[in-house]
Amino acid sequence: MSGAAASCLHDPPAALLDDDLLRLAHDARVYEVASESPLESAAQLSVRFGQPVLLKREDRQSVFSFKLRGAYNRMVQLDRAARARGVIAASAGNHAQGVAMAAAKLGIRAVIVMPVTAPQMKIDAVRHLGGTMVEVVLDGDSYSDAQAVAADLQAAHGLTFVHPFDDALVIAGQATVGLEILRQHPGRLRAVFVPVGGGGLLAGVATCIKRLRPEVQVIGVQAADSDAMARSLEAGSRIVLDEVGLFSDGTAVKQVGELTFELCRRHVDAMLRVDTDALCAAIRDIYQQTRSVPEPAGALALAGLKQYLAAHGPADGACVAIVSGANMNFDRLRFVAERAEVGEQREAVFAVTIPEQRGSFRRFCAALGERSLTEFNYRIGDTHAAHIFVGVQTTSRGEREALITAFHAQDFGVLDLTDDELAKLHLRHMIGGRSPLAQHELLYRFEFPERPGALVRFLGQMHPDWNISLFHYRSQGADYGRILVGLQVPPHERALFQRFLDTLGYPYRDESEHPAYRLLLQG
Repeated sequence: MSGAAASCLHDPPAALLDDDLLRLAHDARVYEVASESPLESAAQLSVRFGQPVLLKREDRQSVFSFKLRGAYNRMVQLDRAARARGVIAASAGNHAQGVAMAAAKLGIRAVIVMPVTAPQMKIDAVRHLGGTMVEVVLDGDSYSDAQAVAADLQAAHGLTFVHPFDDALVIAGQATVGLEILRQHPGRLRAVFVPVGGGGLLAGVATCIKRLRPEVQVIGVQAADSDAMARSLEAGSRIVLDEVGLFSDGTAVKQVGELTFELCRRHVDAMLRVDTDALCAAIRDIYQQTRSVPEPAGALALAGLKQYLAAHGPADGACVAIVSGANMNFDRLRFVAERAEVGEQREAVFAVTIPEQRGSFRRFCAALGERSLTEFNYRIGDTHAAHIFVGVQTTSRGEREALITAFHAQDFGVLDLTDDELAKLHLRHMIGGRSPLAQHELLYRFEFPERPGALVRFLGQMHPDWNISLFHYRSQGADYGRILVGLQVPPHERALFQRFLDTLGYPYRDESEHPAYRLLLQG
């Protein structure tokens, strides 16, 4: 390392010159643990946007994240005395895995503080990678909280702090991602989209690209509820967020670094914010393109790329999204799948009020037309009005508006809940309960082939002589749909009801004696 580059490590942030960081990046020792990740064409997205879209696959690293680059580059350059004392780090997961791997390879003792909100998979991976060289401490709700705990431990034990982003050697290690993109795609580049938490990856990539290819746009992407870098750049100084969202846990940072802020202020062209639904849609896009599942932070860049191209349209040159990590908790997949449709404006969610009288369901089905439903929840609760929670597959916001118009044409009350977080997270699962109006209720499960319009056709076949008192359907993405129906059938009409079941043509099962139904729903 040159004297100029070495001296800049402890100087004020503005003294870290672009050439110094570029030199540090070229000299970074990342390839002792990392590989040059592929830059792959995303063919389906390229066709959709009429623009070449490329994915930089940092999720393909051995720890499924780019973070081992910076962590190893920092630790491998410690002197003998610092190695003997050991290191400490704070991380939500991916940096922790990089530190753990480096500690095991270099034989350095490491204490790693992780927030209690870190996914269990990442915690287990840190312990596995580090083995006997690593001690994991769980404390705090976010990275910033964990960092404060780590600072106390560092002072008490004389350990070297390996910062996840605000360190020149860490930034230089992450900057090698940008150098690889330029080397792998020497042709025209329109823009590179980079996920942002504390800013280490963005600062390194932006500085190298702007130094070598200044015409290329470098755009940072943050979760809307963890947008410390965007707010800081807008304010002209580093700000501290009171709270951060935890869905994109890898970027849940309350304050960006001094070094990263200064470098981003000089070199980043724009910042974008994306919401949770857009993030889930991007996770699905990456899965469909690669058959790999990124973590939420890993899909941030693609979510921003899609938002940018939707607003600005195609132009010359390829757009690159850095897929930064794939340490996804399996338990989150249900939530991601549920919200991805809304993120693509492929699902609209409504609360619809219809008269509690015969023929209303048929008119409701007529308003839906042949559209596929993603969810249908209803429980009788009022003698005058029925309140239905329904999800409908759509192709655009315009179709959503057309549905609202169709409901109004039937004199139905409608509440658009598509963008309502409370409804999507909680209320959709809380519709029901016991009802004194559900007299003579029978409960049945049915299966039917899952194809466009199948559920609407099923509803149309329900006999008009028996009132529907409960209805639940939720799309599971399978070949067969499953619904739960409560029908009010007087005892003297049970034989007629059985003939109806026999002619319906769908597999069914009587659940009227199910103990959970009798405990929670039976009136």
